[in-house]
Amino acid sequence: QGAALPEYRSYVDETEIPRFAYPDYAERFTAELYQPEEWAQIFADSGAQYVVLTSKHHEGFCNWDSRSSVPASGYWNAMDQGPRRDILGDLSQAIKQTTSPHTNRTLRFGAYHSLLEFFNPLYHQDQRNKWTTHNFVDTKAHPELYDLVNKYEPHLIWSDGAWDTSSDYWKSTEFLAWYATNSSVAEEAVWNDRWGTDCLSTHGGFYTPSDRYNPGRLLENKWEDALTLNTYSWGSEKSSTYEDYMTTKDLLHLLIENVAFGGNMLLNIGPGADGTLNPIFVDRLKGMGDWLKVNGEAIYSTKPWKVGQNETSASTFYTTQGKTLYAIFTKWPPLDELVLSFPVAMAYVTKVAFVGVEDEKELTWSFDSYNRIFRVVLPRLTPKKLPCKHAWTLAMTGIVNID
Repeated sequence: QGAALPEYRSYVDETEIPRFAYPDYAERFTAELYQPEEWAQIFADSGAQYVVLTSKHHEGFCNWDSRSSVPASGYWNAMDQGPRRDILGDLSQAIKQTTSPHTNRTLRFGAYHSLLEFFNPLYHQDQRNKWTTHNFVDTKAHPELYDLVNKYEPHLIWSDGAWDTSSDYWKSTEFLAWYATNSSVAEEAVWNDRWGTDCLSTHGGFYTPSDRYNPGRLLENKWEDALTLNTYSWGSEKSSTYEDYMTTKDLLHLLIENVAFGGNMLLNIGPGADGTLNPIFVDRLKGMGDWLKVNGEAIYSTKPWKVGQNETSASTFYTTQGKTLYAIFTKWPPLDELVLSFPVAMAYVTKVAFVGVEDEKELTWSFDSYNRIFRVVLPRLTPKKLPCKHAWTLAMTGIVNID
């Protein structure tokens, strides 16, 4: 990634780390236990609606047979090194054949793709030429992008690594114009905003100006919170402790806030070199899926409620679908009474139901029109009768100011 930092060089010398080149790691990436069909089902059961796999990260290693179509890729790919398997293609096929049990829709497949490569001499030569030449783009970056779209038809391209220069160098408009109009997935094609230094929060189907992006408010444009379940690593980290992983409660509360403010969540889990998923990852995904089985109607195909603007410190978040207003609360209120500041209720019209509890279709409520305070009396349920953990949902109809 550039010149060696003195403190890192000193550490390597003092600890006598075995000397071998970075490419030697490729043979340790075996993926012998990789089961893409099993992965796809785990992701579907978690409630996810789209899955994004790293096709190539910043070191330039391609997880597909890039050399067959792009000579400049060389042998630095998963078909010629390590797994000797089409990692990207196998998961793409599995995802597109898997249906979400939460929405009955087929999962969508996306490809993360790094534009830059830390160690590519063509890239560094263009950099030295002050981006007036495009040798790396023309012979490596673009051919690989076209190749992965033509071979695997990803519904989403999640671009990254464009922070050194503008989209003019990357010829981003040229590629995206083709992807959106002439590729085989043009009608469903979606892309983010990391296509050059001039694109962040400006161009793209959704905004991802930084990792772990969470504006804490409703934005005009669609956005995505890309974060790691392991708070210290995007990859597989053997030295991580139990405390390094987000809890199911943490993840659900963040998902609820993301959706209420018009965002999506892209949750990263780093598989092991053998192709297995950390059991902690699977546990967290299962917990999210269990919650979404109960409360999915307040998440999927919903829109943020523009009337009720919450601060990030609030414990109640709103979404809408048609004429139904959902209030998702993350803390059970004292005395079993939920106080809401934004909805305006009307006698004999407004109805409030507790989602997931069949015999609680009409909860008792009161509305103070002078102070605009809406109070809902929650049912006193034992832990066994609660439909879920960590957060609960009210479905309200007949709300005067839903629009």
